[in-house]
Amino acid sequence: MNIHEYQGKAMLREFGVPVLEGQHCTSVEQALAAYDNLNSKVVAVKSQIHAGGRGKGTLYHPQTREEVMQGGVKIAFSRDEVETYSTNILGNVLVTIQTGDEGKVVKNLYVESGCDIAHEYYLALLVDRDNKSVLIMASTEGGMDIEHVAEHTPEKIHKVIIDVNAGLLGFQKRDLCLALGLSGMSLRSFGKSLTAMYEMFVSQDCAMVEINPLVKSKSDEIIALDAKISFDENAEFRHKNWDQLRDLSEEEDVEIRAKETGLSYVKLDGNIGCLVNGAGLAMATMDVIKLYGGEPANFLDVGGGADEEQVKTAFSMIMEDPNVKGILVNIFGGIMRCDIIARGVIAATEALSLEVPLVVRLAGTNVEQGKKILAASDLNIHPANDLAEGAQKIVSLIGGDE
Repeated sequence: MNIHEYQGKAMLREFGVPVLEGQHCTSVEQALAAYDNLNSKVVAVKSQIHAGGRGKGTLYHPQTREEVMQGGVKIAFSRDEVETYSTNILGNVLVTIQTGDEGKVVKNLYVESGCDIAHEYYLALLVDRDNKSVLIMASTEGGMDIEHVAEHTPEKIHKVIIDVNAGLLGFQKRDLCLALGLSGMSLRSFGKSLTAMYEMFVSQDCAMVEINPLVKSKSDEIIALDAKISFDENAEFRHKNWDQLRDLSEEEDVEIRAKETGLSYVKLDGNIGCLVNGAGLAMATMDVIKLYGGEPANFLDVGGGADEEQVKTAFSMIMEDPNVKGILVNIFGGIMRCDIIARGVIAATEALSLEVPLVVRLAGTNVEQGKKILAASDLNIHPANDLAEGAQKIVSLIGGDE
């Protein structure tokens, strides 16, 4: 789950990390009022979307797709410039390297006071699943794409692995400060901020906290000039406030509906719809589809206890994607029974007047009953005995192996 920069800044401030004064706005009038209230001649006018690369993005008119302005983050030196930038940003589509060509409509702005910057750094806290720890990455090369730094000057990225049982230790903070060339007041400021960020990361069940740039001001204070924060949704039961933080307009409608229905759905860019039970099996299914030259259109896990109606709902969500040219159903019946899945597949196929090729692979509990139910129907369903056969069939049926 992602949140906006202005929400992340509020959280950082709550934990004692220095951030600049700023105001969240949803209209040009609010942006102008924010400029007046901040009492800062120079302000940053920042588009708020759940994607990186905003500063280098391009804004387009939502209907005509004509270019409106370069850059979704602008520095304004006057009230007139705030009006111009906020007018050009709000309601238009921002396309960045992370949004894809479709971009995202900007509905929120953050107007923030200016800062006297002496140097820009990069800082991120991440979950390191391989080491079962928290990984801290920092670099002196802030304010630019960290991927570019990693590719061309990897030695400039410094990493610290934190044992969650021991926590962030003093020598680790000191070593990172020295690697970044900090000293005196900026060293102390960085150490204090890093401690606060680590505490926030753990206590709030974050999956990522990325500050790019983290800046040193002319007065040697370390300030978070950006805030990209995401949470581990597995910990949602511990955080009742997440419902207020979530911006549903930034999420796919079908993914929201899937969550409400008890399904796990993530839209992808391929053309083969996948309906699978179990996250691991769903990942394996997508891998095998790619192995045989296809591209999955989605990740869809119906879980271990899906009923006939949920299967029907899952099919309808897959078919909402206009890119889908075929569907592969891969079910291992453990808790779930294959006969229930078979009935759900038939009901969905009939109700939705399914026209694209459909390949079904069943295994496990009541598999023979499930196969008989599918075979007895007069629908165009292609059975498969194993995953490899199923993947090959669906790729062949949509012409992917030609």
